[in-house]
Formats: sequence, C-alpha cells, structure tokens
Amino acid sequence: MARAELTIDLPDSVWISEISTTYPDTLFRVLAAFPDEEHGVALLDVSGPDVVEALQAMHESDAVTQLDPLEQDDDSVLVQFETDEPLLLFSLREAGLPLEPPLEISDGKGTLEVVAPHAKLSQLREQLDAFGMDFEVGYLYESGDSERLLTPRQQEVLVAAIEAGYYDTPRESTLTDLADDLDTAKSTLSETLHRAEETAIKQFATNLPAFDQEELTA
Repeated sequence: MARAELTIDLPDSVWISEISTTYPDTLFRVLAAFPDEEHGVALLDVSGPDVVEALQAMHESDAVTQLDPLEQDDDSVLVQFETDEPLLLFSLREAGLPLEPPLEISDGKGTLEVVAPHAKLSQLREQLDAFGMDFEVGYLYESGDSERLLTPRQQEVLVAAIEAGYYDTPRESTLTDLADDLDTAKSTLSETLHRAEETAIKQFATNLPAFDQEELTA
C-alpha cells in the first residue's frame, strides 16, 4: 500500500482553475465530497483576502449549479456547492479511489494525499491523463513505513526516465539523453538512477510470494 501526495495542474478551462488563478491568494479546501453520475457535491472552506470576490465568481459560474453559505469567520466562509464539472472526483471514482480530505486548491493547482495499492495509483494516473491533467508527486511512502521509498531527487530521475522511454522495449532514450534533459553529469545520474531502481525493485520483491530455494534447484 502506497501513500502519495499529488499536486495536479487543473486545466485552464475548468471553473475552479480559472477562479483560483484569478484569486491566487485564496485557498479552497474541500473538506468532504462525493460524485453521482453527472454532478459532484462538496463541502468547501474558502479563505484568504478575496473570499467575497471568489465566492461571487463561483456564484456566477455556469458550472456551479448550487451554492449555499453555511458558516462565516473573519476571513473564511464554509459553503456547500454542487457542480457538473467535478473532474478530480470523477478521476478518483473511475480509479476506484475515495477522496481523502482535505483537497486543497490554490492558483490553478490541486493538492491531495492518496493512500492506495500501487495498481490503483496507476489507474488514477491514467484517469488524470484522460482528463488532460498533469501532476507532480510530492512524496511517496510505503504506508506504515517511516521512511520514504525514494528521495525527491531519486523520484524525479526515475519519473523522467520512465516518461522518456528509458525502460521501454526497445529503449527510446539513453542515459546520455537523460543526463542532457536533466542537465546533470552522466555518472551522477547513473548513480542516482541505480539507487532508485534498487529501492523500487527490493520493495517490489517484498510483495512477491515466498518460494523455496530448494524447489528452484531441484
């Protein structure tokens, strides 16, 4: 089971991306949400210096079909709203994952933590790709472990290698290509990539069924 933090670039055409980009100092925190077949309903805490303007923009958005203020503090408002463009909720639903609040949205980006089997994370990536949403992984832990599986740099290098086709058959990128793309020395990249591969392979091996060494040599 993996625990990952994802920061997702929301498409410019999506209403919450447009509003949060217009008011970048405003924080939208989704505290609870669920999707039905065509809509999403959420409990949202909106805070920051432009709360009134941001809520007015939500009220005027065609994608927000209902907006009900519930509580108000000095610089925040708790609202319940309904939208027919809950792209993140749909992505999670199609991947078979629940939303684990809070989902924080600011300046066109959404940040959330996901705890799921690795296969589910792969499905989520496919769904985000299908909706045209790029993302970055802030951290990746094995759930229950106190240490990260990969350091941020190892993670960056490994993801770059995968996306460049370094592990494809036939290989679409060389170590030299990767070093040029990442603007780093080839020897340094090789060492970082090797350590990342070692960690990933050993972690994968711990999930394999136990076997009897004697059976293999019999």
